Amino acid sequence: MSTLKVAVGPTDHIQGSEQAGCTLIEYGDYECPHCGHAYPIVKRIQKHFGKRLSFVFRNFPLNEMHPNAESAAESAEFAGAHGKFWQMHDLLFENQDRLGSELYLELAQELQLSPAELIAALEKGKYRAKIRADFMGGVRSGVNGTPTFFINGERHDGPFEYEDLVGAIEGPLAGE
Repeated sequence: MSTLKVAVGPTDHIQGSEQAGCTLIEYGDYECPHCGHAYPIVKRIQKHFGKRLSFVFRNFPLNEMHPNAESAAESAEFAGAHGKFWQMHDLLFENQDRLGSELYLELAQELQLSPAELIAALEKGKYRAKIRADFMGGVRSGVNGTPTFFINGERHDGPFEYEDLVGAIEGPLAGE
C-alpha cells in the first residue's frame, strides 16, 4: 500500500475541518469519466460524515488522454485564487461533457470572476506550477491513474463506490 508523500498543507484546497478525524484526498482529472463518476459519491460521503471528514482535491491531469484536463485545472486554480475553488470545481464536474474555453468563460462569469483575467491566466500558464506540484506529489505517492484516493495518508486501493469508501473511512474514525 502506498502512502501520501506530500502532507496536506496551506496550498491545498480543503473542505471541512482541518481537525476532522479523517482526511480524504483525491487526485483527480476534471475530464476523466471515472472522476466524473466519483464526484457525486464524494459529495454523498461528505454529507454522510459531516464534520468528521475533511476533503482535499489535488490536480492530476492526464493530458495525453484528456486534452482539456489541464486547462480545466487551471480554471479551478484561477477561481481558487479568488476564493471560489470549490464552486468552480463542482461546476467543472457538473459540466464535464462541455470542457473547453467557452465553458470556462461562462463559469467565470457565473461566479462573478473576470473572464478577461481568466483568459490572461490561461495564456500565461499562471497556475501550471501549482498543478505540476500536485501532479508530481501524486507521482511520488504512487498515483498512476484517476481518481486515486488516500484516506489519512494511506492509498485506498479498493473500489471507490459509496459503500466501499464509507467502509474504508469508518476504520480511521472508529477511535474517535
